[in-house]
Amino acid sequence: MRRATGFTLVELVMVIVLLSIVATISVQFVALSTQGAIDVGSRQQRALSSVVISEQISRSLRAALPTSIRTNTDQSCIEWMPIIAASTYQGLPVGNTPNSFVALPLPDERSASGRVVVYGYGSNVYDLTNPGPISPLATMPSGTAPVAVTFDNGAIHRFSAQSPEKRFYIVDNPRTFCQQGRFLYRYKDYGINATPASNLPVSMPDREVLAANLRENTLQFDVEPQSLQRGAVVSFRMVLEDTGTRETTNLSQEVQIRNVP
Repeated sequence: MRRATGFTLVELVMVIVLLSIVATISVQFVALSTQGAIDVGSRQQRALSSVVISEQISRSLRAALPTSIRTNTDQSCIEWMPIIAASTYQGLPVGNTPNSFVALPLPDERSASGRVVVYGYGSNVYDLTNPGPISPLATMPSGTAPVAVTFDNGAIHRFSAQSPEKRFYIVDNPRTFCQQGRFLYRYKDYGINATPASNLPVSMPDREVLAANLRENTLQFDVEPQSLQRGAVVSFRMVLEDTGTRETTNLSQEVQIRNVP
């Protein structure tokens, strides 16, 4: 008679234990591999965000009027006036009602509207008094011959200084980059104020979110002022943080502001 075959209880328990060990190792391996992939993806996302943020700030500041760049007290905000157009004047406003002046036309027969700034070194371009470096709102028409730049609504203004190169700029309303909590905001169309980054908008469309993953109180702007020999230099630094893992990415950048007085 043949002997019956099968597993003993001890063998079955050993097999179960071994399978449990293999399963545990496999699950841990898959979990660690998945977490590693998630972490790598998160680092790549922060790196990409840092490139986008740096490029956004750099491009905006490169188009700034050099004498308009300023920061608030704790240097968490930077404010500037973007240049719309630039040209050469033939003569500044004169007479009893200085409401216009003659300038060379813009390329491609373009027109422009904004505030006119002449020189501005040693002056505060956020001071709207008359005479001063910045004018009321003005309009520069298109044309191929010299054109008349006229202050809007019959306003009058005299400039407090002349440019050595007879240059003038037409600038838009101030802009501001500022950190609040974990958010980096870009502000616009809030007017000209004596104090840097004051009376900022609190909602869209004049407040835009540029980034939402900053570590609190890490954004700082440093401004090295311009001179007649060189342009201003703006350096900024911040820390991007993953809210889940608390991993961080440090970002620092310098921007040179081109300067033609």
